[in-house]
Amino acid sequence: MTTPRTGALLIHGLGGTEFDMGSLHKVLARAGVETHGVTLPGHAGRPEDLLDVRVEDWMDVVTRRYRELCEQYEVVHVIGMCLGALLAVELCKRESHTRGALVSLSAPVFLDGWSTPWYRGLRYLLYHVPGVPRRIRVEEEDPYGVKSELVRAFIKAGFARGDGFHYQWVPLACVRQVDRLRGMVKRGLERMRCPTLVMHAVEDELTSPRSARLLGARIPGASVVLLQDSYHMICVDHERERVMQNVLSFLGKDPGIVRVRRRDNAPRAARGQEAQAGAEGMLVAAR
Repeated sequence: MTTPRTGALLIHGLGGTEFDMGSLHKVLARAGVETHGVTLPGHAGRPEDLLDVRVEDWMDVVTRRYRELCEQYEVVHVIGMCLGALLAVELCKRESHTRGALVSLSAPVFLDGWSTPWYRGLRYLLYHVPGVPRRIRVEEEDPYGVKSELVRAFIKAGFARGDGFHYQWVPLACVRQVDRLRGMVKRGLERMRCPTLVMHAVEDELTSPRSARLLGARIPGASVVLLQDSYHMICVDHERERVMQNVLSFLGKDPGIVRVRRRDNAPRAARGQEAQAGAEGMLVAAR
């Protein structure tokens, strides 16, 4: 029996690039899955490029790319991280996706993580003040979505050098569009029929596990995996190997493909190499 040709659409996060996914592209390729990234409108340039981008622009791009892949592959998996996870869910819902699996990584259905300020709800009032959403910057701040101090150090160094792996801020006007998308995602989840894996960190500083639990409860048959030793950027944090192993297993691939690195008792030099491996996907973008 001929093995069906398999592709995957990987969708990055807000202000990020495909390197938000860490080594997932490489691991999937080793498993025989041909991966395809997409650059969302307003990204891979300057934060100001996000000022006039709307949800519809993001959805148009991912929908067009998804349909192109459906013409090329018998099996198409959709994998998203952060904003990309919201777009992946909405895409699979709108397209009645059943040709492959959906993998949602750190989907911010709710912006209620432990580092979000108590006054975060005031943004809904600011959205209606003329000119304000375009002027306010939402800064990317420590811990940068990463629990690993070593990986965090590489991220800080990348920001200091001006590497283009991630924006250091996004305009409030863009956050408004994310809020619009979050509202869309919550509606009609019960209609979805594709196999769905939801992964989320218990300590996610941006969006609590409440987001994962909602998706798990309302998407029929969805599997939920909660991580205990990561923050928001789960593909490059402490448990990145576990993330990749779970994704491979869910897609019916051998999780043994993932190279598991020792961490707890490893020598300092080895731990430094591990951290560099975890961050290299994010930092290599501008090199």
